[in-house]
Amino acid sequence: MSELHVHDLNHPTVVHLHSTDRATIGAALAEVGIRFERWERPRPDAALDEAAILELFAEDIARLKAEGGYQACDVVRMTPDHPNRREIRAKFLHEHTHAEDEVRFFVEGCGMFYLHMGDRVFRLLCTADDLLSVPAGTPHWFDTGEAPQFTAIRLFTNPEGWVAVPTGDDHAERFPLMEEA
Repeated sequence: MSELHVHDLNHPTVVHLHSTDRATIGAALAEVGIRFERWERPRPDAALDEAAILELFAEDIARLKAEGGYQACDVVRMTPDHPNRREIRAKFLHEHTHAEDEVRFFVEGCGMFYLHMGDRVFRLLCTADDLLSVPAGTPHWFDTGEAPQFTAIRLFTNPEGWVAVPTGDDHAERFPLMEEA
């Protein structure tokens, strides 16, 4: 189940909003320019290999490409036995930005996004069927968890993918990791 906590940046234990209601989550994120929506799985029992995933969600992918000018997409899968899971997790646990939007649709599993918006941090647990689009230049970090388990579709403006640019801020160190939250 998707879950949003809105924290005070300088007092991480202060929570201004907590919700598991998708409409409330979507409205709170829309107020700060973050797109959050739910895609209905056309065939809930469909096989989940990469080709099948891209085919299953082809209409939604085409719609997003047309709306956002995205040129490429792929599927990423993380599992608890992935040989580089610790290095991959560490890479995204520090606040960073991107020169292009970060668009993720969670096909299965979950991951935690932390969005630094002014004096607030929006901590969002994304789960299966959630689409999140973080606009270019938005400071954020992402936690896969100690035992990552997710499959996501990623969309890119640049076919080479995106590059994380560290902000140098230590905000992420003050907020709970995914398994602590």
